[in-house]
Amino acid sequence: MTVRVQQADFDLGAELTALRAGDARVGALASFVGLVRDFSHGTGVAEMTLEHYPGMTEKALADIVAEAKARWDIYATLVIHRVGPLKPCDQIVLVAVTSAHRGEAFAACEFIMDYLKTRAPFWKREVTAEGARWVDARETDDSAAARWQTAEPQP
Repeated sequence: MTVRVQQADFDLGAELTALRAGDARVGALASFVGLVRDFSHGTGVAEMTLEHYPGMTEKALADIVAEAKARWDIYATLVIHRVGPLKPCDQIVLVAVTSAHRGEAFAACEFIMDYLKTRAPFWKREVTAEGARWVDARETDDSAAARWQTAEPQP
């Protein structure tokens, strides 16, 4: 399990290659990359700044990954989340999971991302033409995470 919170961008290809390198058991690698959009809540976004609580954020992410590993038969996991100022089209987050089969990899990847959005201590501030604003949690993120509370792991 690798969890990193960092300001620097990441090389998607290099990260995915490193995640599966040398593990002949891997038959599937599922990944998700989140990007900064130029539009949010009805207005254009010029910049977004992500803040976190060092130490607490990494622990929360590690706990989410550990829960995914308990639910599905997965091998390696990688979570990279950027902080600091970001512009539209910048990469924000990478979640990647390896397993023997695609079902476990897809489910675990989606679970990690859904829980990351609701359980990890990140704060988002957007700069728009109307000024800067802090972004509240979305009800759709809470709904996405809630479905895992009753869902049984699928092989």
